[in-house]
Amino acid sequence: MSRIAKTPGQLIAKALVGAWRSKDLPPFELSESELDQVTPLLMGSGAAALGWRVVSSSPLRESSSGELLHQAYRLQSLQSEIQEQKIEKVFRLLREASLEAILAKGWAAAGLYPDRTLRPYGDIDICVRPQDHKLVAELFSSPKGNDCWIDLHRLFSEIGNRSVEELFSRSKMQNVGQEQARVLGDEDHVALLCIHLLKHGAWRPLWLCDVAAAMESPSPTFDWDLCLGKDNTRASWILCSFGLAHRLLGASIDNLPFDIASLPDWLLETVLQQWSNPFAVYQAPMNHPVPMAKLWRQPSGLLDGLRQRWPNPIIATISVNGRLNGLPRLPYQLANCIARVVRLVFPRGNELQEH
Repeated sequence: MSRIAKTPGQLIAKALVGAWRSKDLPPFELSESELDQVTPLLMGSGAAALGWRVVSSSPLRESSSGELLHQAYRLQSLQSEIQEQKIEKVFRLLREASLEAILAKGWAAAGLYPDRTLRPYGDIDICVRPQDHKLVAELFSSPKGNDCWIDLHRLFSEIGNRSVEELFSRSKMQNVGQEQARVLGDEDHVALLCIHLLKHGAWRPLWLCDVAAAMESPSPTFDWDLCLGKDNTRASWILCSFGLAHRLLGASIDNLPFDIASLPDWLLETVLQQWSNPFAVYQAPMNHPVPMAKLWRQPSGLLDGLRQRWPNPIIATISVNGRLNGLPRLPYQLANCIARVVRLVFPRGNELQEH
């Protein structure tokens, strides 16, 4: 990318190139003014510790923005310790109740990095067998478990075409404090990270760093065919995530046993546009101040409500099970809007619904 008139999204991409690596970090190429511009975006999107990792080996480590990133890294280190204690508690309570769950994203994704502090984690995402869902929900709504902030799933919708029993059969155990946590198998977890990124419009740079870290550190027995799965559309989404990590963050493709297809311009442009404002408060549904059901009864605000909910082309494509190709996105965006109107009028389940 040219150094002339970089957008904030391009600056984030430049700042995070190789930030997940344990060694051989590329030189940090942003100027001090560019670092000042990008630092609030890194901090607000959860990528501050990764920003510090690359800045710390550059002359800008002593700059005011460098010090802000350093302080954010220190704070994140403390928060990670506290959150790990919560995860330890979650799996202790599950063990005592003779219940099983699979942990994903968050803490599990942090294991892809050379230092878990580089990757923040908040909610504790766990998936349980359908017959255990009520018992686990009751356990973590009780006084002894309601401080653990779990996000409880009957399935991980992004890889909902893989049965819960399949996920359990391929899961593995990892130590967390004095307990053992069951986590997704590597292939299922990488697939989940890739599709989760796209399902939410790729607005958070940290999620693409997860994908990049996974691409560069597969285990010797990693089964790429299993990762891609049997659904050709979802496999194409995973490949697009790999392509984005390569194009925007410089992730190596040397470990991949297949070629990465070229990405459509609109896809790269949409991601960079999202990264220019990577704050949760501006993402759906938090940026919808008035519920659509209320606007439906007050048509004067309906137009603004529809404008606020106009989907970005990535979300629209994933929501209707489309391909991320070079065709126009308008049909997918219209289909997304129609589907949401139908769900509003006739509430029903949805394959890519979270719970």
